[in-house]
Amino acid sequence: MRRLVGLNFARLRKEKDFTQERFAEVSGFTQQYVSDLERGRRNPTVVTLFHLASALGVTPAELVAETDLSDTD
Repeated sequence: MRRLVGLNFARLRKEKDFTQERFAEVSGFTQQYVSDLERGRRNPTVVTLFHLASALGVTPAELVAETDLSDTD
């Protein structure tokens, strides 16, 4: 699940044209947290998922949605 959230978050962040640094600036999360999240090293709470999704302008469900893991950068 951590890997899935990380992959979805990275994809959505890039689709919104955010760098990790810029997302950190506007969201209040640290760049290190964003990096760890994308690498599957963080286990975000449901509250954190809500805040991440809100900052991206997506629903929390989009962060946990099943995706084709073979279709990654």
